[in-house]
Amino acid sequence: MRLIQEVAFNDELACLKQNKPINKKSRLLCLNIFLDKNDNLIRAGGRLQNSSLTYDVKHPIVLPNDHHLIKALVKHVHIEQLHAGVQGTLAALRQNFWIISPRSVVRKILHQCLQCFKVKPSVMYPIMGNLPKSRVEPTRPFSISGVDYAGPIYIKECRGRSKRTVKAYICVFVCFSTKAVHLELVGDLTTQTFLNALKRFISRRGHVYHLYSDNATNFVGANRELLELRTFLKSASFSQITENLANKGISWHFIPPRSPHMGGIWEINVKSIKGHLKRTIGEVVLSYEELYTLLTRIEAVLNSRPLCPLSNDPNDLNPITPGHFLIGEPLTSISERDLTTTRINRLTQWQRVEQMRQHFWHRWQREYLVQNINRSKQLRGSGSRPSTPALEVGSMVILVEDNTPPLQWKLGRIVELHPGSDGVVRVVSVKTVKGIFKRATRKVCVLPANE
Repeated sequence: MRLIQEVAFNDELACLKQNKPINKKSRLLCLNIFLDKNDNLIRAGGRLQNSSLTYDVKHPIVLPNDHHLIKALVKHVHIEQLHAGVQGTLAALRQNFWIISPRSVVRKILHQCLQCFKVKPSVMYPIMGNLPKSRVEPTRPFSISGVDYAGPIYIKECRGRSKRTVKAYICVFVCFSTKAVHLELVGDLTTQTFLNALKRFISRRGHVYHLYSDNATNFVGANRELLELRTFLKSASFSQITENLANKGISWHFIPPRSPHMGGIWEINVKSIKGHLKRTIGEVVLSYEELYTLLTRIEAVLNSRPLCPLSNDPNDLNPITPGHFLIGEPLTSISERDLTTTRINRLTQWQRVEQMRQHFWHRWQREYLVQNINRSKQLRGSGSRPSTPALEVGSMVILVEDNTPPLQWKLGRIVELHPGSDGVVRVVSVKTVKGIFKRATRKVCVLPANE
């Protein structure tokens, strides 16, 4: 302690030995320091002389905060206090020592403690990525879509007085460009049931060229069967029509496992659908037909929601909605009058309809698309702690597991980085004792590096 004080407080120590007042700009002036004659250490005078506390508590040893032995002392006290927090570690230190500006050094030591980090890991939050091309280019509605499931929902198995109920699920299809929604009611989560729902969806909304989803087992199975069918059709010597159908296969894309934030475009619609169901039926159990009718009405409401606020033009009272790209108007609008008796020379031409369609896409680019410039979340890449280590190949990490205590999360090492088009790493491959897993960086906690 004397050697540390001679290095850190050389000027103050010289003034105390010569019985001179210390410099007014000294950071020890407010402590009323004095030189203890028994151990030749600088101690704080303080204002607790009349208390019943011990001598070490009333006059603690003054120490700096930038010496490596002080850091070792803080670490020792932190472990001795059973990994207490910042305030508890400070309280234990001040029983014998008075460290100058101690909170910063204590926080740094606690941040580097592996035991404390495993109890409360720090998750990585990279900066928000750029919108993909499928979200910012005008395309036919539902040609590029995302799919997800909502539920389960209980329905009556049959009419009458029978109270037996069965589970049902909602298959949600979302268009990437227009945010239009298509809902299908399915009875289970099998692959064949989803394929039937996909066939109904394509029959009503047109062919899908790119389909995005998470890594659910039914989606993986459907993708496998579609790939097998496409391979079979390409290898078989069928007619020219069969070959054209095979070339129009669906390109399936999966987001990284356990990364629901990367499928936010369908997750937010699932939230809206559940909100409408809870507010309309509550705990009431409906039949299949009643629930399917309600889902179609919810679909119409979602497809009639404004994509952006009203324009500044006082004469423009019709905001652009997904329904404009499907039928030319919101699906919840009032039906037009009967035009069967109107003369043909008073009806608009087909070019007028095409002009209206192009007008909707122009408004989509001018009003809706420009609102997606700002990044509402993760303005800069950082973690929840101020000094989160960077992602590098070879870094030791902890994989976040849902519904599992942090102390049971798997430990692994990063073996590969997967940067996006902007160079920011949002997906990594981690090697654990059970194999290599691909995870989003929000599901990865980098262990603090040892000095």
